[in-house]
Amino acid sequence: MTRARRMPLVALVAAALCAISVLTGSAHAAFPDRPIRLIVSFPPGGASDGVARIVAEGLSNRLGVPVVVENQGGAAGTIAGAMVARAAPDGYTMLVSATAVFAMVPNLRKLDFDPLHDLLPVARIGESLRALAVSPKLPVKTLADFIAYAKQNPGKLNYGSSGQGSTVHILTESFRHAAGIDIVHIPYRGAGPSLAGLLAGDIEILIDTVVVPHVQAGRLIGLAAAGDARLPELPDLPTLAELGLSSVRTSGWTALFAPARLPPDILDIYASNVEGLFKDEAFVKRIVATGSRPAFLAPAPFAELVRQDHAYFGNVIRELKIRAQD
Repeated sequence: MTRARRMPLVALVAAALCAISVLTGSAHAAFPDRPIRLIVSFPPGGASDGVARIVAEGLSNRLGVPVVVENQGGAAGTIAGAMVARAAPDGYTMLVSATAVFAMVPNLRKLDFDPLHDLLPVARIGESLRALAVSPKLPVKTLADFIAYAKQNPGKLNYGSSGQGSTVHILTESFRHAAGIDIVHIPYRGAGPSLAGLLAGDIEILIDTVVVPHVQAGRLIGLAAAGDARLPELPDLPTLAELGLSSVRTSGWTALFAPARLPPDILDIYASNVEGLFKDEAFVKRIVATGSRPAFLAPAPFAELVRQDHAYFGNVIRELKIRAQD
């Protein structure tokens, strides 16, 4: 073939490749072009569910497609995790979940999927606004008072949690160990019942989000903020770290995840749009109203936090011989 006859063929091939590139790019740029399923690890009505619904509304407005919330509670949040881990990694099935599914449950029992490898961290959305509160029947006003009183009465004080192996259970065990006190765990079926137990005097201490409004109202005595910063609602309440218990890791977050093989460009779309939500003052106020501190974290640093939480709480579980619910 002569040079003169080869040139049109070269041009034709180049044009075809260009057209394929444009078509491929256009198809990818169209994401999303249909409704998105947002699976939530817990039943309706809880803090994580509230965060998920606020995020779903915000992403729907930003992405221009419906984002439909589906609650798939059960098995400490892992039923929903397994569903999303097995879903097509196309960005149309996403997960809102919490610390326990990644840091606690995998260290307590064998699962039929691996949360750390089968799910991709997309963005941290909020951190739990937990406080350590005690019954007003106790003769204590400060955390130092409580620790001293507990040491004087070993095995006589009870603490509550939302269940055996829950985040609150393991967090409180970490606090108990660091403080060097002997207090007895009473597991309840959820945060609401454990709060009712504290208000009724059946238990003496609870570290949870649900205690905050009752501390504000004076029905419970707040002794410390269980987090890396003071609570906006209780700014005079020092953190556990400020009170000398810096070794107690209090991580408790709600976050967005995807199937592990989500394409990087779709990951970027989600991460940037979630970050954009935090620039909306109304969105931030609604997140705070769920009992969470707005705390966006991008994919890479959030993935590192997930790994650190898994390692830390795994060590706590093994060292203190914590067992899952039978």
